[in-house]
Amino acid sequence: MDDRTISTDPDRLDLDWIHKVLSTDTYWAVGRSKERVARSVEHSIVYGVYEPSGRQVAVARVVTDRTVFAVVSDVYVDPDLRGQGWGKRLVERVMADLDAMDVKRVVLATADAQDLYARFGFTELTGDGYTWMQRVWPDRV
Repeated sequence: MDDRTISTDPDRLDLDWIHKVLSTDTYWAVGRSKERVARSVEHSIVYGVYEPSGRQVAVARVVTDRTVFAVVSDVYVDPDLRGQGWGKRLVERVMADLDAMDVKRVVLATADAQDLYARFGFTELTGDGYTWMQRVWPDRV
């Protein structure tokens, strides 16, 4: 049995680890400053996966009003744990919590994990009667 745990306790988060992996080992946050990571964590619900020693080995972040809308982002699993179902377990926990909040809409962006998110009912943004738009500041990693 796996003794790793998932927690949203902000006191357990390893900000140094989160910054390191997001800013160096992702395609979406390369170069993100520690200050920006800290601000994003401060204003989000952050999920961590922890080994019995307390070492953090995965992260997911949710920005939400806890009623109508949520954005799932910064989902990262340590390379040594990939393929063991931890991404699935982490997203499953996030989605269960959002379901318990009775959130109406959850969105995310991915370039490589469409199959994972499809398991949880995510579909491409089309055909719902809305035009989804965005504005991006490319210099803000």
